[in-house]
Amino acid sequence: MMTRGTILDQNEFMQGLIKRNPGEVEFHQAVEEVATSVIPFINENPKYIESQILERMTEPDRTIIFRVCWEDDEGNIRTNRGYRVQFNNAIGPYKGGLRFHPSVNLSILKFLGFEQTFKNSLTTLPMGSGKGGADFNPKEKSEREIMRFCQAFMTELSKHIGEHMDIPAGDIGVGSREISFMFGQYKRLKNEFTGALTGKALEFGGSLIRKEATGYGCAYFMEEMLKHQGNTIAGKTCLVSGSGNVAQYAAQKLMQLGGKVITMSDSTGFIHDPDGLTEEKLEYIIKLKTFRRGNLSEFSENFNCKFYEDKKPWSIKADLAFPCATQNEIDKKDAKILIKNGCIGIAEGANMPSNKEAVEAFREAGIVFGPSKAANAGGVAVSGLEMTQNSIRMAWHRDELEERLKKIMQNIHQQCINYGVEKDRIDYLKGANLAGFVKVANAMLAYGVV
Repeated sequence: MMTRGTILDQNEFMQGLIKRNPGEVEFHQAVEEVATSVIPFINENPKYIESQILERMTEPDRTIIFRVCWEDDEGNIRTNRGYRVQFNNAIGPYKGGLRFHPSVNLSILKFLGFEQTFKNSLTTLPMGSGKGGADFNPKEKSEREIMRFCQAFMTELSKHIGEHMDIPAGDIGVGSREISFMFGQYKRLKNEFTGALTGKALEFGGSLIRKEATGYGCAYFMEEMLKHQGNTIAGKTCLVSGSGNVAQYAAQKLMQLGGKVITMSDSTGFIHDPDGLTEEKLEYIIKLKTFRRGNLSEFSENFNCKFYEDKKPWSIKADLAFPCATQNEIDKKDAKILIKNGCIGIAEGANMPSNKEAVEAFREAGIVFGPSKAANAGGVAVSGLEMTQNSIRMAWHRDELEERLKKIMQNIHQQCINYGVEKDRIDYLKGANLAGFVKVANAMLAYGVV
């Protein structure tokens, strides 16, 4: 235990965290990344040591785990596990997505909730952090099965959320359809129409550009990083991984900014289109992945390009890389290949898609690296704007929302510069971690010991 006047030792801190959270490797990884940047700053500002701010910040306010029982189309009773990790509400109500995927466990949700603390702080909007979901797999389930699961899930979750308490959104496996089913059940249970969820359909309180926001924001953040160096996305070849919402709209905005997107991927492999995607090709991918739930191998057959089965796109030579699939998809080997092939910039569209060794390799090579807590904050930023629109009972136009998103990403970039200036470069990871930390930490200090 740290006492007054002591120095916070990173190894000691991490050993204590691992002991309290055994086996939660994703959570350990996320905390260590932040601790590496933040602990030197904390040791220069002893008020944070005296109040054990980092220890308190790495412990969720509460973790809710519950059973979800539902009935499939054959009349069989199914049981899943549901979660909501309410991490930190120092600067606003808990805010963060719901993920439906077989891999969902407490470690992944705590890692995502902890990252959300810094991401939401960086947006400058009044949002705390949370994350939740279930080990339910919506793939190959019928519409009715998904509806029944969502209603059962919300029956329990509704006891713990609300527009002034905790406002969940979507994530992997939870799109507009799932949000709609859950919102309908919440409305029925509470007998009120409030903005207790974001990512809703436009007909009942959703926001324009929400599905595009994370991908657009990622592209905007890369443009800001390059602009700071006197460069631009225009004319650059771009690798994009993933083919969900984030990847689709990152690719679209990159193309609009003059970039040439030559890869996309899914769980079966990746496509390499040397000629670059066009709006027509991207529209095909959006329909393939959103409505037909097909594999990208179909794209390669239709547009005569190569499909690499069970491979990742990082071996293809390009100027910029945008990992938009899932956590830890880039390891040290992938990073070394990207560096060798002349990649000059990385912007993370997914949450923590580069592992620790990969991040170290990028930073040592001097590659411009936009960490996920900064580069993919556009999604939660527009979720925050949806909350505002719900509160004032009005909706903003698309152009106005996109301009607000762009300004938020520019502001995040500036915060990273403010805290990340090194001798001859900007350390965006350090800058994002410190900027996110200071706002939340100072709010926690102001409240006293709570």
